[in-house]
Amino acid sequence: MGKCLYLECMSGISGDMAAAALLDLGAGREPLERALRSLPVDGFSAAVSRVKKSGLDVCDFDVRLDAAHENHDHDMEYLFGGSRTPAGGQEDEDIPGHGHEHGHSHEHEHGHEHEHSHEHEHGHEHGHGHSHEHRGMKEILEILSRVDMTERARETAVRIFDILADAEAAAHGVDRNQVHFHEVGAVDSIVDIVAVAVCLDDLDVTEVIVPYLCEGNGMVRCQHGLIPIPVPAVANIAQTHGLVLKPTDIRGELVTPTGAAIVAAVRTSGRLPERFTIQKVGLGAGKRQYERPSILRAMLIEDASEKSDEICKLESNIDDCTGEMLGYVMERLFEAGARDVHYTPVFMKKNRPAWQLNVICDPGDRQKLEEIIFSETTTIGIRRVNMQRTVLERENVRVATPLGEAGVKVCRFGGKEKYYPEYDSVKELAVKNGRNFQEVYEMVRQACGSREAE
Repeated sequence: MGKCLYLECMSGISGDMAAAALLDLGAGREPLERALRSLPVDGFSAAVSRVKKSGLDVCDFDVRLDAAHENHDHDMEYLFGGSRTPAGGQEDEDIPGHGHEHGHSHEHEHGHEHEHSHEHEHGHEHGHGHSHEHRGMKEILEILSRVDMTERARETAVRIFDILADAEAAAHGVDRNQVHFHEVGAVDSIVDIVAVAVCLDDLDVTEVIVPYLCEGNGMVRCQHGLIPIPVPAVANIAQTHGLVLKPTDIRGELVTPTGAAIVAAVRTSGRLPERFTIQKVGLGAGKRQYERPSILRAMLIEDASEKSDEICKLESNIDDCTGEMLGYVMERLFEAGARDVHYTPVFMKKNRPAWQLNVICDPGDRQKLEEIIFSETTTIGIRRVNMQRTVLERENVRVATPLGEAGVKVCRFGGKEKYYPEYDSVKELAVKNGRNFQEVYEMVRQACGSREAE
């Protein structure tokens, strides 16, 4: 069984925030190092460190670009046209109160010694130069094919880029294969997405719950000029993949296209369990400064709710069938997968005594069971309703008795176990050993008690 991840996006989400939160949850450094060393991309180095956000100790994943690849993604003055010192004082204890200048956004984020660094000082000796600034999906897929990571991680990374490509294509009004998009092809986006995919795989995350993404408002600068928030790519991703955006009064971009694409690619549910326990918490730092601390909180959780599933109930009033017919119908319904079948005596119009047929089944079995009822009875109508059902955790086990093994259903609730001997198993032992049913039933229950004592 894989793990269930809950992403609490009160401050939005970006690629570096997601990677940092997953690393803080315990994702291994070795597979990440291996993947980043194998990336056929120049002009970056990556480091994992600890920073302070509102007094909290937070993990930071920092992708540092050389001058040729810098995109000012974390430069608040470039992005929003002025100093973004948070209202009421500094957001981070290690960030000076003045605004960022171009090319120094990362240096203002870290006052702590780096715990780990991945150096990729390739310069331009491979002759790539600025050609890496605009990459299409063909080039992205070629890059991903050469990264040293598991196939599951590679599939996740490809899915994230596919979502980004479709969103950018829709924003620019061109075919996805014709898009050469700076935002997706940027070196830091590639590194962030690969890091997230590798970390998710290493943590063995199979379920991801994201109820909503908090987003800011206003305008943000991109290479084409000022654009509204949420930016077109984020809006397209949210529309296509049903992401819920929660507006805030913060003037600024909280959800980046990369962050939105990550959520769209890995989210399996938007609803938290009614009750859950927390196995571990990870905090990931963002680089941009806003009024609220730029932190993504990730939690590995386990559902502690009572199990609930959906069933379908079928019912029909029958006043002109023989008992033999109704007994035969019951047998056929059970053989076809009905969970339960029973008859209730009722009085119909003109005081006619009749039977109400009740069938409990899986919604997927409804149609075939209705066909049996119509073909084998005289009814001309069936009522149906889908219902939510709360069930106890259960399993079927075999217990040893002096008469032989017997099947038992074990149900758990409130930390206690209840044992229910299976009818067919008790009947078989009774017939085989020439004992009465009640005697064998009690013998099986006693064997269950011995099992519980162990």
